[in-house]
This record gives sequence, structure tokens and C-alpha cells, in this order.
Amino acid sequence: MEGVLYKWTNYISGWQPRWFVLEGGTLSYYDSQEDAWKGCKGSIKISVCEIQVHPSDFTRVDLIIPGEQYFYLRAINAAERQKWLVALGTAKACLTDNRTKREKELQENTDALKTKMSELRLYCDLLLQQVNKIQESSQVEMAADSGEVGDETGNLVKSTCTTFLKTLEECMQIASQTFSPDLLSRTPPGSPPVATIKPHKLSFPALFCLGSGLMEDQREPMEPRNGSTSSTQDPEESGGEEKDIPIQKKQEEVSVSPTQNKEEKVTEEIQADLEENEPQSENKQEEEDKVDTFFSTMSHRFSDIILEDDSGIPTQAFLDSCYAIVPVLDKLGPTVFAPVKMDFVGNIKVSVNQKVVSDPESFPTLQSIVLHEVETEVTQVRNSATEALLWLKRGLKFLKEFLSEINTGIKDVQGALNKAYGKTLRQYHGWVVRGVFALALRAAPSYEGFMAALVSHEGDELKEGFTTSMHRDLDVYLPAMEKQLSILDALYEEYGLESDEIV
Repeated sequence: MEGVLYKWTNYISGWQPRWFVLEGGTLSYYDSQEDAWKGCKGSIKISVCEIQVHPSDFTRVDLIIPGEQYFYLRAINAAERQKWLVALGTAKACLTDNRTKREKELQENTDALKTKMSELRLYCDLLLQQVNKIQESSQVEMAADSGEVGDETGNLVKSTCTTFLKTLEECMQIASQTFSPDLLSRTPPGSPPVATIKPHKLSFPALFCLGSGLMEDQREPMEPRNGSTSSTQDPEESGGEEKDIPIQKKQEEVSVSPTQNKEEKVTEEIQADLEENEPQSENKQEEEDKVDTFFSTMSHRFSDIILEDDSGIPTQAFLDSCYAIVPVLDKLGPTVFAPVKMDFVGNIKVSVNQKVVSDPESFPTLQSIVLHEVETEVTQVRNSATEALLWLKRGLKFLKEFLSEINTGIKDVQGALNKAYGKTLRQYHGWVVRGVFALALRAAPSYEGFMAALVSHEGDELKEGFTTSMHRDLDVYLPAMEKQLSILDALYEEYGLESDEIV
């Protein structure tokens, strides 16, 4: 892309028109289009710079390499700036690859390993077929040439085995190059977690009961009354003393009865004590299993906003919650999602927040802002608070749909983003913006990488209770977010403020 942009030079000359050319990931500028043959006066590499939109000037865009280079630019109008933002964002998305060299090698080796494993499965199937063929031929009497058929089948099996072993050896070589010893010793992903067995505290009576039970088990069996050394007798040997057995059993029951009653009483007391402490143990276990996530540690949340009957959505609380959700875009990719983030933040800062700052007491709720602009007939004016809030709620719907997909258990981040985009923003975007989003999708992180970015403390994503905590937090956060978006949808529908305009 190329065209005229105004560049800030100094406090004496101010803003001066320059001819800018974006090519090969580098933005260069010249005194004018006619003087381009003289060579550029300066350039900046897009892949390493930050793209920032000005909070109040709708024509300005800043390109910054912190501590090194600063380009302060102005477009002719807001529409022209938007074209440059799309072009710059596209160039940045194409040039930026967040993967390290090690990650690229790991991906390539993983793909090669998958290919070899599919070959192994093929050779394994061939071996099974050939072995079955040998077994069938051995069970049936063959003709005179049966020996030749057997030799041929044996050679096939030998050849397949050789290929199988060679492929297996190649798999081992790829695995040894790809994975370090510490990775091999880790628990494979998807392995069931080993439950921690916590010892129960036993009181003295409980130990006494266990001890008495152990002593009873270790006692020698009572000697039969007939003087035999064995506790088991042949009925014929017991003879006439068989009648004495019930009397003996009765005497034993009488003698043991007081001890049993005492032990049963102690056991009941222990059971009652365990039942009483069980809720406390469960609560303590839940506290130990709970892991802090991004959504439980946010400074402001939609779920914290209190909605009173017919009072509207509190403006400042809503805007604070919008600011708090912005880091999710950074976690998806701070570079490739930069244009989306800039548009999102711009709608909050430039229009809605600016309206509130102008007269905070007059706009305590979002409804009061929209109704004021409806009464003054400025809802259709470019960059009005009503228009900014319209795009803000569309962006929030996109994030809500994406997080809802993740919360259902989908682990394909790129697929979840694409599905959420199709449901929400795609219908309002032209082919240029759709192309930018398609490029951003290619650089979307893996599910594991995205989850690791949503922890409060490094390594928490490996804890057993992290997934449960994430679902629990989203189950609270997302319904509250959806409720407030539904209220705004009803407001815009009531006053006919929805727009089908494509950008």
C-alpha cells in the first residue's frame, strides 16, 4: 500500500505531508511521490513495532519501537486511517511468527513421527494378514507345489518384518531427537491423575479398637473340650460330645458379650465424630483443589455488576469490566490480534468513556447515554457513543462465544475462534477485514498454551484442580456477561439502532 500521510517532524515545522510506501514488511517514506527516486528519508520495520491509535484523534496512528524509533502519523481522514491500520496489521500478522526454532523443530519432528506411526500400523496389518494366510495353508493339505507357495509366503513375511523393524527404528531415532530425557520421564498427557490418599486421624479409642481386633485375630483357637489338638474334627470322632458344642458356644457368647458391647459403643462414637467432621473435611478439600485463574482474579467482572430492577447497566462498572477482558486478546496473540484490540479499546476510550467524562452525573447508566443521543438525534453520527457501544457489544459477543466454546471442552482454539467469529463479527466485515482475521487465526496458540496464559501463577495449569476451577469461574462469568449483552440488544432493537453496515 502507498499514499500520503502527515508525519510529525518537530515543534517548528509540525505536521508535514510525506509519501509512504508499505512493502515487504517495511514502511518507508519520501518527501513526495515525485521525489521517490531520490531514496527514502526513513523507514521502520513493521514486525517489531507497536501500532497504537490515538485516544482522541481519529486520524492519528503511532508506530513505536520502544526506546529506538517513533513515527507519529496522521491520515487525511478516519476512513483512510482505517485502511492503513488494516494494511499495517496484515503486514504484521504475515511477518510475525511467535514460535521459536525449537518449537518449529518439535512440530516438524512430531509430524514426521505421526507419519511413521501410520506406516507401522500399515505394516502391522500386513503382518497379521500374512500370518493368518500361513496358518490357513498349514491346516489344508496342499498340492505338489505347496512348498513353493510356503516359501513365497515366508519370504513376504520376512520382508514385511524387516520393513516394520526398520520403520520402528526410524521412529525411535525421531523420538530421541525430539524429546529430551526429562520430557520422557513425565506423565503422558491424558493419563488419569493419581489421587492423593490422605491419612485419617484416629483417636485413642479407635486405635484401641483396632488393637483389640488385632489381638483377637492373633489369639490361638480355643482347644476343644475333648482334649483334641485340632479345632476341626471329624463328626465320627467327636462321638457323644457333639451335644456339648452348643453349650460351649453359649458360654463363649456370654463371656464375650460385655467386650463387644463396649467396642460397639466406641465404634458408634467414632462414626458420629467422623460424620460430624466430614463436611469440614470436604470444604477444606475443595479449598485445596481450587486454583486461581484469570477470571477469578480480574480487577472487574461482569458477574460483580449488580443490576437493580429498571435501573440500567452501571456505566463505569461496565466499562471497567470491558477493560478487564481485553488481556484475553493479548493471550490469544498480542501481535496478530493487535488491530482487533485497538478497535475494541478505541470504542471504549474514544467514544463511550469520552461521553461519560463530559458529564458523569448525567450518564450513570449505558441506557442514559443511548437515550440522550436518541433524543438529540446523533445516534447515526460517525463516532457517536451509540455507534461505539454497538461495536463494543459485538466484540464482547465474539469473546463470549469463543470462551463458551472453550468452556464446553473444545480444545481446538483456532476452530473455536473461527466458529465464534462466524456467529458474531463476520457478517459485518468486508473481505479485507475477513482476510486479516483469517491470518490472525493461523497464529492462534495451542489449547495448552492458551490455558497456560490464563493462570495467576506459573505452573498452575498443571495442577489437578485447574480445569475444574476454570470451568467453575467461566460458569459464573459468562452468564452474567450474556445477560448484560441481552439487555443492550433489547435496547438497540427497541429504538432501531442496529446497523448492517459492512466495514
